[in-house]
Amino acid sequence: MEMRTLTGGFADTPREAAIAFRAMLEAMARPGRIFEMAGAAPPAPMSVAAGGALLVLADGTTPVHLAGGHDAPAIRDWITFHTGAPLVAREEAALAVGDWAGLLPLDAYRIGVPDYPDRSATLIVEMAALAPSGAWLTGPGIATAHRLNLPDVAVFRANRALFPLGLDFFFTAGARLAALPRTTIVEAD
Repeated sequence: MEMRTLTGGFADTPREAAIAFRAMLEAMARPGRIFEMAGAAPPAPMSVAAGGALLVLADGTTPVHLAGGHDAPAIRDWITFHTGAPLVAREEAALAVGDWAGLLPLDAYRIGVPDYPDRSATLIVEMAALAPSGAWLTGPGIATAHRLNLPDVAVFRANRALFPLGLDFFFTAGARLAALPRTTIVEAD
């Protein structure tokens, strides 16, 4: 096991995990708003925000799928050491992380069932940048409207049509994080 596998987690776990968890809660409660994350230092190409999200959300009972370039030995070892999460195929994942192209096709992920819509996957989409531009977002947690540069508006509109089923999303870029729950209405710019 390489030394970089053993490093990069939260230095002050209770404090930093609480701060990261709060940022993630705020992001999910206020879709489209961009928040800062800190504390994690995962191996490349995983961002600080995606690493922090995994440290907060994953444990030994959370099936995680690594997509595209994120399915690398250094990241696999880092997640295993810091969270104990089992690494699985996308069909079994509760959490998935990767870039947009690597995460596709989205219909392979669990969207829940009518009796248990919470048994769906949450995707952490690594992006080059996050900006308050592009698609218009409305719905719960948004007073009027927010904007967020989404990779494919049609996909998120189709996901919303599945409600109460569907996927939830976190978008990360560097230390920045935004969220898009399945309840959010997405309109093209």
